[in-house]
Amino acid sequence: MASVSPSPSCSTIRTPVRRSSRPTFAVAELRRLKQRRAIPRVSVGLGHVADVVRHDVEFLKNKIGIGIRWANEAFRVPEVTKTAEELFWLRHLEEPASPPLEPRSWPQPSYSGLTGVDLFMADVKALEAYAGYIYCLSKMWSRPLPEVYDPQAVADYFNCRPHVVAFRLLEVFSAFMIAAIRLRTSDKGKSLEASGQNFGMVLKETMLHLGPTFIKVGQSLSTRPDIIGTEITKALSELHDRIPPFPWPEAAKIIEEELGAPVESLFSQFSQETVAAASFGQVYRGRTLDGLDVAVKVQRPDLRHAVLRDIYILRLGLGVLRKIAKRESDIRVYADELGKGLAGELDFTLEAANATEFREAHSRFSYIRVPKVYQHLTRKRVLTMEWMVGESPTDLLSISTNYSDNDFQSHEREKMEARRRLLDLVNKGVEATLVQLLDTGILHADPHPGNLRYTASRQIGFLDFGLVCRMQRKHQLAMLASIVHIVNGDWASLVEALTDMDVITTGVNTRRFTMDLEYALGEVELKNGIPDIEFTKVLSNILKVALNYQLRMPPYFTLVLRSLACLEGLAAAGDPNFKTFEAAYPFVVQKLLTENSAATRKILHSAVLNRKKEFRWERVALFLSKSSARKGSPLVTSSRDETSVLSSSNRTNREVDTVSLVLRLLGSKDGVVLRRLLMAANGTSLIRTFISRDARVIRKKLCTTIADTLYQWMVGIFGINSLKFISLSDPPPSSGTNITVEDFKTLIRDKRVRVILRKILESAKSDRVLALRFCWTSFVMFLTTTALACHRFVISVSEGYINYLSLSAPVALRT
Repeated sequence: MASVSPSPSCSTIRTPVRRSSRPTFAVAELRRLKQRRAIPRVSVGLGHVADVVRHDVEFLKNKIGIGIRWANEAFRVPEVTKTAEELFWLRHLEEPASPPLEPRSWPQPSYSGLTGVDLFMADVKALEAYAGYIYCLSKMWSRPLPEVYDPQAVADYFNCRPHVVAFRLLEVFSAFMIAAIRLRTSDKGKSLEASGQNFGMVLKETMLHLGPTFIKVGQSLSTRPDIIGTEITKALSELHDRIPPFPWPEAAKIIEEELGAPVESLFSQFSQETVAAASFGQVYRGRTLDGLDVAVKVQRPDLRHAVLRDIYILRLGLGVLRKIAKRESDIRVYADELGKGLAGELDFTLEAANATEFREAHSRFSYIRVPKVYQHLTRKRVLTMEWMVGESPTDLLSISTNYSDNDFQSHEREKMEARRRLLDLVNKGVEATLVQLLDTGILHADPHPGNLRYTASRQIGFLDFGLVCRMQRKHQLAMLASIVHIVNGDWASLVEALTDMDVITTGVNTRRFTMDLEYALGEVELKNGIPDIEFTKVLSNILKVALNYQLRMPPYFTLVLRSLACLEGLAAAGDPNFKTFEAAYPFVVQKLLTENSAATRKILHSAVLNRKKEFRWERVALFLSKSSARKGSPLVTSSRDETSVLSSSNRTNREVDTVSLVLRLLGSKDGVVLRRLLMAANGTSLIRTFISRDARVIRKKLCTTIADTLYQWMVGIFGINSLKFISLSDPPPSSGTNITVEDFKTLIRDKRVRVILRKILESAKSDRVLALRFCWTSFVMFLTTTALACHRFVISVSEGYINYLSLSAPVALRT
């Protein structure tokens, strides 16, 4: 409302204005009250208050962030922080070209019968010695961290910087104290499952806060749900591919420093968005000037100092623990082995060499995929490899276990397909690990889910070759023998294998060690002749017994245990009923039966022969059944056409005729080991076992197999197949693998088989009663085989002729 200021000369106008303003004001007030009454009341609850507070907090964060960015630009905070960090680490004193210095001890004074001049000259020499010692100490401050891990050099570096170690210890202690307080205050009233989830999330955040070394530890723990629980492993599994990345400008600067040129001049396309962030680096996708899609891995800045600092602290802790436990063996070697591995991962040129060697060693295995390395775009902190497209095990697991209400049938199909791919990935992972462990000797020591891919061509792809274990040939054979001895329960032979693996050293009481090992592993339950236990648990029990004897584990043993732990953790997540021994033993048996070397023959003989060179038939049956259960085994593959008899889908549920398989293998090129085994065995024992009551089933299967072959010969010799009015039935499925007439002829004509039979028969000449029993048994088997073949031939011909008559009779009646 407009107001008019009164004037003394216009008194007649002032009074109406006052009278007219009063009712107008009253009307306005009445309208305002009516509007207030018309507006519905809004109930203000706690949720509304929380939204208001959240908006206010976001507003404050935004304004504070703007203020911080302005302060950083105005007062040059990043440059000041960088300078302070260099002062903190004393990097301005480091000289990369500093030569190695001889350590000096504190000078000791001497005062035996000296004059004043002598004392003065001694003081001068003492001052000179002190000056040289102080100069040596000052030079030690200028020595940088070594490129290759050296425990003494790392200790010298951080001994000059105790404040760095003290601040790190304080940071680690405070981080875990804060985590403990959070868990204490947040777990009240929660269920066990919710408590496990909360513990996993807090532990994951603590690991992320403490940096790359602790992230590596968390990644290792995330593969062991049997140790820390499923809920915790789910939270820690995010450490594989959900680590916060560092900014792109820093990555671009590192690429330019390492490759010597801007990113634009080296790649035709380069995405500034991080594809994956790992503990030691992060990956970008790019395209070379040749048009090839590549993955560029860039190392995190200032990583070497942080990693080696944590290794030094771990080494100090193990040293203190050694003194408290009063152990004679130096357990600090485990920190040194970890330091060597992590320091090797910091040099991407070593990782590139590992990847190239791994690719060449496994190129003959079609189901293993390794990306190619581009050497001209690879340096110490930048690694460029071929871009691999595939699904990670974590994605497959999340799809196979996810639940959705939308389109239930299609979602179930998707879950089943994801589970099928995951199980195929697990099976190929077991096969690939056994190949690496027992064949090529180059083992990927960090196969956690973030480093594995399942490609569209059903291959298993390996990534991140910073940690690779190289096994010696004797260690491979010892590992192969140890698996066989564990299955057979032969603990004395297992101790010999552990000695060959350099686990047991000289001076150890092997008899007592065998007893302790039998006590630790003797209670393992067997399932179909195979230990029903995880392989890593067996190795852990061996490790515990070895530590009780204060033995030092060889470096490769820890890496093998880590690799198998990652694999078994992945297998347990994909299939809770998965057993590594059951999956690995067929591969072990096939390797023993097909690799013709003195070492593998020795292992095989110790497994199936006793000291008298007599067969242990229960172990022979286990060997044959497990080898025939494996796809591609020479026992189930024809030597002529390489046609598999048992498919991969039903090979575990179908009974295998081991007699037919052995007969087929004897005459094949893959039967060298079996023929050598028969030549080395005791022939008298073989004949005595063959004519015994226990071998009745074997004789029956042998008669059935020979009868099938004789039946095929009779059909061919009489030309029954050429008669169109007779259709012969197929061989019964109980015969397992059908040996053709040509196969049997080849077996009889084989000179090697003749030599084996002649050797076995000559060994029975010394015992005439045994020879007569063998001849009688052979005669009865001959009659039985002939009768079976003739009976089947007559029945087949009769049934075929009767069927022909029954079909032709109506035609004759009509005519």
